[in-house]
Amino acid sequence: MSGAQAALWLARHAAVQAAPGLCYGASDVPDDPAATRAAAAHLAAALPAGAAALHVSPLARCRHLAEALCALRPDLPAPQTDARLAEMDFGAWELRPWSAIARAEFDAWTARFADARPGGGENVRAFMHRVAQAWDEAWPLALRTRRPVIWITHAGVLRAARLLHAGVRCPPSASDWPAEAAPLGQALAFTPDGIAAHALERRRS
Repeated sequence: MSGAQAALWLARHAAVQAAPGLCYGASDVPDDPAATRAAAAHLAAALPAGAAALHVSPLARCRHLAEALCALRPDLPAPQTDARLAEMDFGAWELRPWSAIARAEFDAWTARFADARPGGGENVRAFMHRVAQAWDEAWPLALRTRRPVIWITHAGVLRAARLLHAGVRCPPSASDWPAEAAPLGQALAFTPDGIAAHALERRRS
């Protein structure tokens, strides 16, 4: 897939140093250095040349991946931190096991999915709004210049991007929230024709 065809590439950070099943959302948990190095090598081989911009979540697990990636790919633009690409903030749920959060709290969130604030944190409507602001800048830039724009971000942002690509600015219910993001340390390519699940094939020379 050429850079001209792939308008917006979204890469998810690598594995973190946290217990399985932990809600860490907007918390700045440390990344696993070995996993970050492996992800950087994988992405360095996959991402197209000629990128117009590289935007990065301010959380360390994304910044460290961007630094490792740019060391391997000095042709990439200098990373620009963008707070709109941070993961959703789950308030008091942060750093708690998902299994420890009461079912009633989940039900209250899903009953008013767009506007309820899980753990008193950020609601989906506000989260979608900030991701949409970044999307509305990056997508036209990539299409106009025919050069890819790269984000290094989180699972929630990848799911939000799936909706935005489909023209959905805010999901009407929890059942409309995408189940799939991308595996840790991997990326998806969003194009005018669709979303490329095979985004990690080796970059053509």
